[in-house]
Amino acid sequence: MTQRLPHTARSLAADLRALGLAPGDTVLVHSSLRAIGFVAGLAQAVVQALLDVLGPAGTLVVPTHTTFNSDPAGWRNPPVPPEWWPVIREQSPGFDPARTPSWWVGTLPEIVRKWPGALRSDHPQMSFAAVGAQAGTVVRDHRLEEGLGEASPLGAIYRLRGRVLLIGCSHDRNTSLHLAECRQDRPVMTDYGAAVCLPGGASRWVTWTAPLADSSDFAKLGGAYEESGALAVGMVGDAVARLMPQRELVDFATAWIRCFR
Repeated sequence: MTQRLPHTARSLAADLRALGLAPGDTVLVHSSLRAIGFVAGLAQAVVQALLDVLGPAGTLVVPTHTTFNSDPAGWRNPPVPPEWWPVIREQSPGFDPARTPSWWVGTLPEIVRKWPGALRSDHPQMSFAAVGAQAGTVVRDHRLEEGLGEASPLGAIYRLRGRVLLIGCSHDRNTSLHLAECRQDRPVMTDYGAAVCLPGGASRWVTWTAPLADSSDFAKLGGAYEESGALAVGMVGDAVARLMPQRELVDFATAWIRCFR
């Protein structure tokens, strides 16, 4: 069924306010633009709606991950021949926060990444971009071995008592749940690799060890969290949206993973 009128930045802002998003909030957004429906101005209008609601004291955060910049030995979709691996490691352009596009995180993060005044963390795989009053606090000091841990934008949002907003997507895309994995007493560790950009434009392959990011049970975890009632559910355009306090979410997830994994 065709929607009666196009959604607009103004109508989406009204939906976001009705959901509970407020001026001054720091909010990490995961979204499906397709689920929202037709918007006059497309993704740009969605970002504008978020910023209009947050106001000058608020901060919009999005994942700008670049998981293609990883060790080809672990690629499965699709795999590449072993004889390609050294070429990819040695010849891939290093991650550059200003130039390297995000990948597999949707259209909206790319719009935010390029927004005037946006800042981006410098992690070669798990970067985040932010616009607003707390952008510098959110993206700075993103340590290589802390892609989704305490010394990452996720940890910064936790300390800022920020919020998580899922628009038209489920908890399997709720990146904050990875912070709970990193907080386990004995997290499962794995090796990572990526190309990083050096001063002057050359690149270098680096490796590090960090907790394994495993979202396979996040839908179940998110469902258990929702039973606690500590979130707001409503419509943003045609999409079901969920707004929740990130600190309470991560605390719940930390305990849940300890018990059920």
